[in-house]
Amino acid sequence: MKSTILSRRDLDFLLYEWLRVEELTSRERFAEHSRETFDGVLDLCEQVAERYFAPHNKLSDAHEPQFDGTTVTVIPEVKEAIDAFAKADLLGMSFDAELGGAQLPVTVAQAGFAWISAANTSSSGYVMLTIANANLIAKFGTPAQIDTYVRPMLAGRFTGTMALSETQAGSSLADITTRAEPQDDGSYRLTGSKMWISGAEHELSENIINLVLAKIPGGPAGTKGISLFIVPKFLVGADGSVGRRNDVAISGLNHKMGQRGITNTVLNFDGAVGYLVGEPHRGLAYMFHMMNEARLGVGMGAVALGYTGYLKSLQYARERPQGRLVKDPASPQVPIIEHADVKRMLLAQKAYVEGALGLALYCAKLADEEDTALLDILTPIAKSWPSQWCLEANSLAIQVHGGYGYTREYDVEQHYRDNRLNPIHEGTHGIQSLDLLGRKVTQNGGASLAALGERIAATVAAAGDDPLAAQLDAAWQRLVTVTAGMFASGDVEAAMANSAVYLEAFGHIVIAWIWLEQYLACAGNDGDFYAGKRQAARFFFRYELPKTAAQLDLLESLDRTTLDMEDAWF
Repeated sequence: MKSTILSRRDLDFLLYEWLRVEELTSRERFAEHSRETFDGVLDLCEQVAERYFAPHNKLSDAHEPQFDGTTVTVIPEVKEAIDAFAKADLLGMSFDAELGGAQLPVTVAQAGFAWISAANTSSSGYVMLTIANANLIAKFGTPAQIDTYVRPMLAGRFTGTMALSETQAGSSLADITTRAEPQDDGSYRLTGSKMWISGAEHELSENIINLVLAKIPGGPAGTKGISLFIVPKFLVGADGSVGRRNDVAISGLNHKMGQRGITNTVLNFDGAVGYLVGEPHRGLAYMFHMMNEARLGVGMGAVALGYTGYLKSLQYARERPQGRLVKDPASPQVPIIEHADVKRMLLAQKAYVEGALGLALYCAKLADEEDTALLDILTPIAKSWPSQWCLEANSLAIQVHGGYGYTREYDVEQHYRDNRLNPIHEGTHGIQSLDLLGRKVTQNGGASLAALGERIAATVAAAGDDPLAAQLDAAWQRLVTVTAGMFASGDVEAAMANSAVYLEAFGHIVIAWIWLEQYLACAGNDGDFYAGKRQAARFFFRYELPKTAAQLDLLESLDRTTLDMEDAWF
């Protein structure tokens, strides 16, 4: 029986037939690897997901972490899963060999981790944050900090978090008030509070390494005065031993709609010992390394949840008899997958999740190729488009199940609740849209936008006279024209007012490009798998891409409806 967690066949197609990740082994960094080692990692991730993460997904949702005022308790199955992941040496998949990592391509590591996210997004969150934390310290930390914190994290002894938000500041990091006072020994003492910090208190590991944004007194105002600090739950001795409790504690747990299995805390610092990462006042630049990795991780997490929901609704539709295709009541009922509207809902899910998975893996390969210009402009899309449309896939999965989908007995209602967080955290949908329109499309004289245009043009040229190519080219050229007109108007306020609409139109055109890429990769191949790919591509171009025309009309008009709305009118 095929897995309902993720499709290995689709991953193989995307990795080997489309992205050709085997070609990465010609690079010195990946020279020790082959298709065989890549497949071995994917097999291992699938096995760990099936055996350790999936079985307690509903259990950790029903029995979320508890705080008795002193200790946070998490169901034991969470630790068993995280320990199994660590013992399989999966924490260091993409890390340097000198750190004990496997030095795998990010593309392969992301594909493998997608199994874990799809099986249990809450428990995978502890792991994802630890990997991102370790990546940041490995890049910007001192050799001593790497030895003290990164190596134990990759060994599974320590876990990691990121502590940015504060109650009064939210996403406005310029307004954080956590202070870091320098000490004679080179350390700092942090005072303040952080909100919405996932994984910051539990008994799952020997230590928790918090990466905390704070301001050193006397520094510049706003974001230019932010520094980054390592603040461990327990202080670590020179010999690597775990010592006394640091002055960092939680005042309570946040109780969420979904992703309930991972602790989410209010974190307080009362003179906690912290260690500066890199240079003073450059903390936000360093943290963006982790934030961008987390944003891509959130996008992949949204894909994983949408994908597993799709597979479960597909299985249900094949097994659930209801209704007839003819009016004769004596005729047998048919599986609901035979009904046209159910096919529509399944095809929409397929188009969303397989298109989004393609984008997520494409971005991972850009990281392997160190193509920062293209990755920069695609990051807001890779975070927000799956968060919006794979959530819609989860909604359609519930609809396919009918009334059963709205009950806790079936998985799809939890997948929807879990996925609803992804348009919010690591930069909301609106923040990603402002980043895309306000920075990414204009940076370096529009170089990133031009680079993306070149990639799309190459795909269009490769497709020749296929009608899909002409449709994509027309949509992209219209987007470029509208973008130029919005900035040429000089009315920045009106241009930015509908940035969310811009993000959605831009994202749909990008996913259409990804689908044309997959469509071309199917050339010369027969069979149900390839036929399904082609049909999903046709669906996206027929049902989804045309939606961008109305959105681009709105953007071109510099509509002020939202700007002109007044508070009292609500």
